[in-house]
Amino acid sequence: MTDTAASRDSELRISAPHRELLDQVLDKWSLSVLNELCERPCRFNDLRRAIPTVTQKSLTATLRRLERNGIVEREVVNSRPVAVEYRITPLGKTMRRPVDVLLEWARTNMPQIERARDAFDAM
Repeated sequence: MTDTAASRDSELRISAPHRELLDQVLDKWSLSVLNELCERPCRFNDLRRAIPTVTQKSLTATLRRLERNGIVEREVVNSRPVAVEYRITPLGKTMRRPVDVLLEWARTNMPQIERARDAFDAM
């Protein structure tokens, strides 16, 4: 294999469907919702209380996106009044390891990132 072929194989390629999926499941509110649902199933208002800065509209949209992608499921609970409970799916649980790897990368590199930010902001 030539150097050009090797570098082409190691290029970071993110196709449109992959980019769309990552945008939908790794955004600000999705990560907060997943953080809560990894601990236990939650009703909508439990999530609102746990993530006080999210609006009702944003939380609804986030839950719908996560549900559409098979990461979260909703279950109607037979209670009075009828309630909906959200929980992470087995597919959603498989996201834990890659997210942990990204978080570890951020933890390890944060001092260097902060220095780069400071240098940039000082320009």
